[in-house]
Amino acid sequence: MAAQAGISGREAEVLSLLGEHLSNAEIGARLYISVRTVETHVSSLLRKLGAADRRALAQLAAEWSRAARGGEASLGLPAPVTSFVGRAAERAALTEAVKQHRQVSAVGPGGVGKTRLALAVAARVEADFADGVWFVDLVPVTDLAMVGAAVAAAVGVGEQQSRGIDESVVAALADRHALLVLDNCEHVRDGVALFLERLLTACPRLTVLATSRARLMVPFERVHPIPPLSLSGDGDGDSDAVALFLERAAAVGWPVAPEQRAQAAEICRGLDGVALAIELAAARLPMLGLDGLSGVLSDQLRLLTGGARAADRHRSVRAMLDWSHALLEPADRVLLRRIAVFVAPFTADAARRVAGFAPLEAAEVMEGLARLTEQSLLTASPSPGGTRYRTLETIRQYGVEQLAGAGDLDEVRSRHAGWALASATELAGDASPGSGAWRARFEALADDIRAALGWAAGEPGHRTAAYELALSLARLAFTRNLVGEAQQRYEQAAALAGDPSAAGSALRYAAAVAGCRMRGDDMYRLYRAAADTARGAGDTAGAGRDLATAAATTFRFAGTFSQPPPPGEAARLVAEARELAGDDPAAQAAVALAECGVLAHDHQPVLADAVARAERAVDLAERTGDPLALSAALDALTAVRTWAGDTFATAGTTRRRVELLASVPVTPASAYERANALSEAAEICVGVGDLAGARRWGEQLRDLPLLSEQGDFATSRLLVADALAGDLDGVLAGSGRFLDAWERSGSRHAPHLGMAAAAVAMVHGLRGDGEARARWLAIVDELDVAVEKQAGERQQAGYRAVFDAIVLLHHGQADQALAGLAAEPDEMDDRVIWVWRHWYVALRAEAGALTRRSDARDRITAARAVVAGNPIATALLERAEALLDGDRDRMLAAAAAFDAAGCRYQSARTRDLATTT
Repeated sequence: MAAQAGISGREAEVLSLLGEHLSNAEIGARLYISVRTVETHVSSLLRKLGAADRRALAQLAAEWSRAARGGEASLGLPAPVTSFVGRAAERAALTEAVKQHRQVSAVGPGGVGKTRLALAVAARVEADFADGVWFVDLVPVTDLAMVGAAVAAAVGVGEQQSRGIDESVVAALADRHALLVLDNCEHVRDGVALFLERLLTACPRLTVLATSRARLMVPFERVHPIPPLSLSGDGDGDSDAVALFLERAAAVGWPVAPEQRAQAAEICRGLDGVALAIELAAARLPMLGLDGLSGVLSDQLRLLTGGARAADRHRSVRAMLDWSHALLEPADRVLLRRIAVFVAPFTADAARRVAGFAPLEAAEVMEGLARLTEQSLLTASPSPGGTRYRTLETIRQYGVEQLAGAGDLDEVRSRHAGWALASATELAGDASPGSGAWRARFEALADDIRAALGWAAGEPGHRTAAYELALSLARLAFTRNLVGEAQQRYEQAAALAGDPSAAGSALRYAAAVAGCRMRGDDMYRLYRAAADTARGAGDTAGAGRDLATAAATTFRFAGTFSQPPPPGEAARLVAEARELAGDDPAAQAAVALAECGVLAHDHQPVLADAVARAERAVDLAERTGDPLALSAALDALTAVRTWAGDTFATAGTTRRRVELLASVPVTPASAYERANALSEAAEICVGVGDLAGARRWGEQLRDLPLLSEQGDFATSRLLVADALAGDLDGVLAGSGRFLDAWERSGSRHAPHLGMAAAAVAMVHGLRGDGEARARWLAIVDELDVAVEKQAGERQQAGYRAVFDAIVLLHHGQADQALAGLAAEPDEMDDRVIWVWRHWYVALRAEAGALTRRSDARDRITAARAVVAGNPIATALLERAEALLDGDRDRMLAAAAAFDAAGCRYQSARTRDLATTT
């Protein structure tokens, strides 16, 4: 089926993953291609399949998937529900405006045809934009702060850990030559204006075409008024208004005869050429015929005489809606106004649950939806979850007015909120959270949940419902990896909570999500707010726990603060927390953890005291039975053992931490603990020669949903493990995702990524590609980790020296390798050498052996005591001594040891050396 549409095999793979509602970065990670390549495929699919937006592609993918499984027949290529008629001059003028100006606002009254014209223009200019055209429907957006999220969903941008969704969109589009179509901006105009001003400033090659009932009042804006359809024909041809009427009349089975066209033109003149009014009139032809339609409209149209024509054009849609509404059966009038509370396409079951109450029977809803669809007051479209219905925004707003006039607005809004909460609860209980089917259900529900929350939050009598909706949406948003919204909703739930305990719990969840987002400032603020809430409720121990946790963030998440707390403030929080903790085990454990970092930072304790303090924190955390508290304490113990240079003890602690978290349910707090633990475990496994462990933890880190948009960090530990193991092809494949993600992040300074970039440079060096190696070494320098300063001298970081030495030894440049390893490891900062100590001393010994230094054997002997227990470093020393002795059998034994340790490159190198020994 895909082949019939001219879709390539790779495009078919992208389409399938779009059906799982994955972002571009997630699709790229699955297919091992760049995000820009994914964008190109998505743009191609939109064009080939005639789909309006990304959501339409996802729906089509689901339909094709069902057909492939033997379900429903393929729908084939999707086509617009109705054709685009006329407007040649307007289309040409708007096309030229889009080509000449960066931000064009197509402005006109509701129902005039702005959306259809904008889509026609976008299709016409698509070839002019190398990076594609993206359509964003803002009708379902009810929160000004969610405009950026709607754009992100349409473009396929996910939220990066260290950025909000708006920042992520701006970064993704910064160098894109693309057209963004923002449809129906008027009800979120202030949010659109704020977002666009920032977007257009940061994205110089981006063009925006917006449709709105009023101008947006932003820099760069070029206002382009959209008039009604023309009422005068060109020569013998029909006017655009009459052409639309004739086309729609034929579509409902009532073609207009040539001799009746003057009558049709009179109707269109009375309706001022407003497209929606004409379509509504044409939809009545099967019931009234042209003569009947003309007769019943005459009185309606007289209402529009006597005033300014501009005002009449605004009123013509209202008059047609009033007339169409009056002709409905009473039950259908009730249904039309009640379903107006849905902001997104909805199912018949949802309509029954919200609208099906007296005087409307639930059983009447299905037939009523069919009748409203026949009369063009609704549109219906198939979807994987069944037929979905939608009202045009103009008609929906009319329905809300009618609902208020009937006195049913609060009742229906309340039922809508109840349905939204029940649907959210049901989705939260899904057995496969985060799957493609789950994501599709979330996308279908999310906008209505947000709308229901927005209404309930402003109604004092529905505060409890608002709290429950906010909490449910926070949980769902986190599962969907919308971490910025998850934090926002948890904070909103805290503000809506009826009791301090619930508020404090929501604040702690919000703080944990902030940790997932690498927002140390927010974590600190939110834990302090939770402490204030607990204290106000009389929970002194809880306040102590929260204050201590806030203090602990200042060292555990130090690198994520944009503005650290004032000096001494964290220590004051620890002292206060200690007084409040009493004999509460959880509070005591939190205080002990905070003391590990805060007091160490302020007082520079001796090593023995630091170890004792960390071990006490672990002991107290174990007593609480809380695996997350224990994980945090083990992290503190890891840091101390690193300081002590106890590599194997450090590795044991990190493994324990990873294994502890493996069975913990996914929550915001467990998510960031797990990411941190896997990163540390993969790194330290490299240090002790456990490449299989490093690869295992690196793979798990790469596959964490939390890091789906952070491909550079996600792949960093795996790249190092694979490079050292000798999987050169795997490194080169993975390096593409690393580089793509780093560039999309703005090529930021990130010291923790340096070793991955250096590992890629090493692989290019081993392959003899000096140009590529130089490019990656330049990236290492940009990451700001190439060198450390110590005692006023520049000194290469441990991993850089190790990777450089491996390349130099590979190419027979032992003298240069030895020069790069000249610094004494015991004199190097532990932060520079700690993971790499074993590799450093072993390679240093080998370089000494190859250069026949007089102290080569002594260096080998000294190194054995350091690396004992590390299979790879031990094998390196065995090879070095065999080289000194010219012992070929020991060389081959070392090669076997490398094979057993999963170090294929060193095994192959050893066998090569053995042939010349």
